[in-house]
Amino acid sequence: MSRKKKIGLAAGMFCILLLAGTAFWRSRQVTVLEVGIFAGSNWDVANANSYVIIDKAVEKFEAEHKNVKVHYYSGIRKEDYSEWFSIQLLRGREPDVFMVLGEDFNQFAEIGVMKDLEPLIAADPAFSKESYYSTALQAGQYGGRQYALPYETVPTLMFVNKSLLNREGLEVPDNDWTWEDLYRISSQVTKDRDGDGLIDQFGTYNYGWMEAAYSNGARLFDENGTESYFNDEKVTEAVRFAKQITDLNQMQKVTRDDFDSGNVAFMPLPFTEYRTYKTYPYKIKKYTKFQWDCITLPAGTQGGNTSVINTLLMGISNHTRQEKLAWEFLKLLTYDEEIQMDLFRYSQGVSVLREVTTSKETEEILQADMEKNEKFIDNNLVSDVIENGVVTPKFPKYADALVMADNEISRMIEDDDNIDNSMRILQRQIGKYLRR
Repeated sequence: MSRKKKIGLAAGMFCILLLAGTAFWRSRQVTVLEVGIFAGSNWDVANANSYVIIDKAVEKFEAEHKNVKVHYYSGIRKEDYSEWFSIQLLRGREPDVFMVLGEDFNQFAEIGVMKDLEPLIAADPAFSKESYYSTALQAGQYGGRQYALPYETVPTLMFVNKSLLNREGLEVPDNDWTWEDLYRISSQVTKDRDGDGLIDQFGTYNYGWMEAAYSNGARLFDENGTESYFNDEKVTEAVRFAKQITDLNQMQKVTRDDFDSGNVAFMPLPFTEYRTYKTYPYKIKKYTKFQWDCITLPAGTQGGNTSVINTLLMGISNHTRQEKLAWEFLKLLTYDEEIQMDLFRYSQGVSVLREVTTSKETEEILQADMEKNEKFIDNNLVSDVIENGVVTPKFPKYADALVMADNEISRMIEDDDNIDNSMRILQRQIGKYLRR
């Protein structure tokens, strides 16, 4: 063999070895997917299983994706999460996939923190929006685009003090009850029981004009935040009804302690409170002085038994370098039925997947920790409440506009204003603020 051929052969062997070495080196490299989560419950109730679901998801994902490691920082409290995330964002080190708190979603979508998921959804034949509750999915939309997927959702229900109603000779209302029923029952139970001249038993606590408005089919704003509807008859009627309910208390201030002590018949609360304090071990820590249950909120004259739905969202960083992996992990957390079923095992919220929530397995999980003489609220009823619930609008001025309205309407109710005239004035004020 000539010297030239030997050199060529050696060069060829070197290239082969170099390519093989490079391939081997690459095969040994680990891709890290950063995930942003917080500890505890998004719903401010006790949760001893903060990381169980995420750890199971990580284990499953890493088993299916060779040389991929999912990393998250543990111990970040919910109240510190927004600040932690903002610091990571300023450093250019935001997680690839992350939880999005409700108060952060509007701003994140507006300034481009989250990736527009529409192209990823359209390109994935194994994914269908139809599997989600429409209200849960809507919570992650901004400007008609999907910027986050729902992970866990929670409806608002009406807690009922069954012991108080029984003592007064009254039945727990059915789930198709109305404002008229609420007012009638509240009128009957509101009284001075100890004879000191002050009312000490009440019909409602924390039931206000917003709960009434949503159950009367009212809209407060349009989706773009350019219009408000506070002089609409549905809203005005709800404010008048909230005033009627409030006036029953004869200027007496009702507190949460009154409800916890068993002296209030009705209180709107998130479903998470029901899940937490209706089952062991937390049942023994709260609401032990009376028997209680949950039903829908009462329907207004122009609406239905509807209430606000709150949803914990998850998104993908607009700057992620691992778009495909991030999308697959986001789907695992929000779209995988096994992971979503774990929400009923280890959390207090409700799965965002309709098939999971209405399944027989879910019913069995929910019933497992109940006492033998009690039955957990029907999961199909919960499903209906979520599907027909109200999702608050997503626009930058929403929170401030709502606070302005709430403060003014609360004043109207307390000061015995002319509701119709005051609502027309409020409409002009809010409209002026939105157009600024």
